[in-house]
Amino acid sequence: MIKLDFREYFDKVHACWIGKNIGGTLGAPYEGTHEYLTVAEFQTGKQQALPNDDLDLQLVWLQAMEFSGPKNINAYTLGEYWLAFITPYWAEYGIAKNNMRRGLPPAVAGEYANVWKHSNGAWIRTEIWATLAPAAPDIAAKYAIEDAKVDHGTGEGTVAAAFVAAMESLAFVINDVRELISLALLRIPEDSRVAKTVRFAEQCFEDGTPLREARDAVIALNADIGDGWFQAPSNVGFVILGLLYGEGDFKKSMLAAVNCGDDTDCTGATIGSVLGILGGVKGIPKDWRRQVGDAIVTACINMGISWNPITSCKQLSERVARLAPAVLAENNAQTFIGSGKTVIGVEDGQALRSSGFREAFSALKPYSFSMQFAFFTAEVIYRGEPVLCAGGESSIGLKLYNNVKAYGNQPYDLNIKILAPSCLETDKTEFGVFLPHWSQLTQKYETEEIEIKVRAKGALPPKVRIVIEITAEGHYTSGYVPVNFLNRA
Repeated sequence: MIKLDFREYFDKVHACWIGKNIGGTLGAPYEGTHEYLTVAEFQTGKQQALPNDDLDLQLVWLQAMEFSGPKNINAYTLGEYWLAFITPYWAEYGIAKNNMRRGLPPAVAGEYANVWKHSNGAWIRTEIWATLAPAAPDIAAKYAIEDAKVDHGTGEGTVAAAFVAAMESLAFVINDVRELISLALLRIPEDSRVAKTVRFAEQCFEDGTPLREARDAVIALNADIGDGWFQAPSNVGFVILGLLYGEGDFKKSMLAAVNCGDDTDCTGATIGSVLGILGGVKGIPKDWRRQVGDAIVTACINMGISWNPITSCKQLSERVARLAPAVLAENNAQTFIGSGKTVIGVEDGQALRSSGFREAFSALKPYSFSMQFAFFTAEVIYRGEPVLCAGGESSIGLKLYNNVKAYGNQPYDLNIKILAPSCLETDKTEFGVFLPHWSQLTQKYETEEIEIKVRAKGALPPKVRIVIEITAEGHYTSGYVPVNFLNRA
């Protein structure tokens, strides 16, 4: 069991948000700059924090966690919070929201027609998951993936979110930056562009390459996916350059990242978060703390009538700290927040240094989504894009999982009925499926993937759907899974 002292934990959480605010405020005036910069100080007046979507969106995720609970935080749930509370329309944000409004579920909305799925929108909002799951990098990364799928699907933006969330979570108990990077890399695919860029940035530092040359080399490495223009691999690479070339100094590290250009508010803010967690409030230079203050200024949130406002980093930290024990407990974490000295057991240290979390990415399938019901979960996989044209055909895969830990380890006889409008026909209309339970003999509690073919009889409206009705003999729960297709001529 990893034991975290509450006072130390809270100080790190508070410093995380102060650092986030400082970096966002310092870097915001230079966002989108392509040339190498020579920033040395703030452009804002004292006690002035600038609004930043990096932080704003995380206030929405906190509200989601408070209202829906840690068990129910997934892409499907967060998609509704996007539509209700988040106002930006640019890049991947706008594409994902538009796709959801057209009826596509969140993970599919982040994948379909999204030229920005390798971009920065998700890894810049990972501190909420790390602070709610301190010293539990796999849990932080799990939530970050669910978050990122909404507007990045299976893109590098989702990989980047898992990496940064894991690194920030580890920073609560791992003090060495090089080890932080190494352990976070264990949580993402080795062949991902993010992983390759992180290792490349490390190699530049080891080779003694000057910072500016290293920055140019990172941009060249990723020229095929946007030449560093708000793309996740390069900007995560700039964060790594900042952490390494800054050599542990808060100002030097943040300025190194910001001066690489591009998404400067995001890279600076993430440097501030990581170093804030590592060093606590006392590790943040006092003059920069005075410069920005503790206030949080928002600009990207539709407050609505149900919004519980947060106006300061301290207030945000207090609400995070109240929730964290429940998040850790719900996820069976080996981390405990209490009083007394922070301690990492031998086995826990080994677990942090050897993760099988990369396997989680094997579950990331393009154009797929899941819906959880009482004792089962339904997964739908589109065969290609979620599109059906007049007179055309498409198909989906349906896979069902037994939620064995929810209502006991019981098998179920399920009845599946396909409800389709008159303009569509399916090759299956009603059939039975046996959903096994877990046993030491099979260790399998899921069905095989069931193919369902869909054909348009003629002309179609702009959007059309089938609904999969799932019931179980002897149970009153009925699951209804809407599967939408867009009509694209």
